[in-house]
Amino acid sequence: MTNNTYEVPAEMREFAERSVAQARKAFEGFMGAVQKSSTALEPAANPALTGAKDVSSKAVTFAESNVNAAFDLAEKLVHAKDVQEVMQLQSEYLKAQMTTIQDQAKEMGAVMQKAAGIKG
Repeated sequence: MTNNTYEVPAEMREFAERSVAQARKAFEGFMGAVQKSSTALEPAANPALTGAKDVSSKAVTFAESNVNAAFDLAEKLVHAKDVQEVMQLQSEYLKAQMTTIQDQAKEMGAVMQKAAGIKG
């Protein structure tokens, strides 16, 4: 019986690791700029502007969290030993993200209700 496993060359794995690390660093720089610009635009005492800023801030926080989860998955995939491990990692990621997205949707709904002045 032959073993049909495919081994990723070390050079390719190292390149993938560097690429993921560089992409994560670039994203972190981008998010730093986004956060810096959002704090520079502090709303006046207008409650509508404050509510909109709260919703926007929450959306940015969720986006950052979701992208970081994807980077974490990419780092794990780079080190996967075989297709079965890739499938397991992908399955675990999808399950976790579905739960995360449900939680984020609930939280965003609450923030939007508060911004709109609706008591829940």
